[in-house]
Amino acid sequence: MTVDLDNIDVAIIKSLMQDGRKSFRAISRELKISTPTIKARYDRLVNMGLIKSVRPEIDISKISVSAKKKLPNELVDYLKIQKKSLHINLDNLKVKLECEFCEGPIHEKPKVLKFADIERFFCCSSCKNDYREKYGGRIQSLIEEYEENKKMKKA
Repeated sequence: MTVDLDNIDVAIIKSLMQDGRKSFRAISRELKISTPTIKARYDRLVNMGLIKSVRPEIDISKISVSAKKKLPNELVDYLKIQKKSLHINLDNLKVKLECEFCEGPIHEKPKVLKFADIERFFCCSSCKNDYREKYGGRIQSLIEEYEENKKMKKA
């Protein structure tokens, strides 16, 4: 199943594509949206599987010849062919979701399991219930850890 991204999601992705090292606070100032909203949206994009990682963009021309010799050949080759800039139009982007339990595609509106500050997406209620049953202990420990961290931040 594909998921529509709203303007805030698209703006966060664009901002991170410009500089993946930006803090949530810097993005919130740039977009004029609260920092907790940026963090929650980012976490949701990660949990959906849309953001898989944030990687450095390395300028190979800045590395000395002696330093290049120390790097594995595969890395040097990769850096040489790496594109200088990547521009992707994110308007009307749709995302294909995969069930967290059976790993099958989600064709309709996903069944969502929310706990702590995490969201998991499922193709059907039975996958959602089976996931909850299988990982119930881990889910409970994450909820407790989340509650404890929340209390510590308030204190």
